[in-house]
Amino acid sequence: CRLIFSEADFLPGLIVDRYADFLSLQILSSGIEKAKDIIIAVLVKLLQPKGIFDRSDATARTHEGITAENGLLWGETPAEFIEVKENGILYHINIVEGQKSGFYCDQRDNRKILASYTNEKSVLDCFSYSGGFSLNAFAQGAAEVTSVDSSALAIETLKQNITLNKFDEIKHIAIQSDVNKQLRQFNDEEKKFDVVVLDPPKYAPSRSALDRAARAYKDLNRRGLLLLESGGLLATFSCSGAVDIDTFKQIIAWAALDAGKEVQIIKQFCQPEDHPVRLSFPEGEYLKGLLVRVV
Repeated sequence: CRLIFSEADFLPGLIVDRYADFLSLQILSSGIEKAKDIIIAVLVKLLQPKGIFDRSDATARTHEGITAENGLLWGETPAEFIEVKENGILYHINIVEGQKSGFYCDQRDNRKILASYTNEKSVLDCFSYSGGFSLNAFAQGAAEVTSVDSSALAIETLKQNITLNKFDEIKHIAIQSDVNKQLRQFNDEEKKFDVVVLDPPKYAPSRSALDRAARAYKDLNRRGLLLLESGGLLATFSCSGAVDIDTFKQIIAWAALDAGKEVQIIKQFCQPEDHPVRLSFPEGEYLKGLLVRVV
């Protein structure tokens, strides 16, 4: 879970996530960097973790004029994989080398919500990482799941998580591939799914990249929609703060038009409670998503 969410918790530039007995820390401003020792001491006193590991984003630190750092800040070095439970599902999390801070805890609620639509369905989970959406679909009785990610570590971790949860008997295909390339291949093969999940990385790190990102989101979603028949569901997300929900809806409308599909929005996804949004800092509302049905 997220313990401290930067500006939203009145500590700009500080993000702290807790995974079992370890803390994953991101220091993204020069002011927080200067107070790092005090912050670590307070976290140790209040939370008594086994260890605190630095996963600060190098680009953000460079913009602040501070050097990129990753590594152990206090206590024990975490094992290669830490076991945690979310929504009743077990995960192996790699704090040291995994993406983001080790896990995408901001999708916790959305994984559970979407899973309720997957019983006896064929599911395509794109940018699957360690299998959050895939595993929740398994737990809710999906008929089969295909998971696609470009990272070998992510695919290996996903396979471990399947075994960890005793889902080995469920029909599953794990594909290490560029997602857009794989979607094109599925389209060439006229492959169809009941549910398609698109949870890509940040395409628009700033507003200056918005036009390019909009084209990338549109092309990605067009390919996803082409894999759905009437009644099929597309769960699509953007974690780009520069893309607001109205812009995202317009992008999906363009994608549907290009795909020759008529769609309905049946649900809107957002951040969980441990990722609050201050009304005086709307930029903190970075994660948004739509569940659309092809009609």
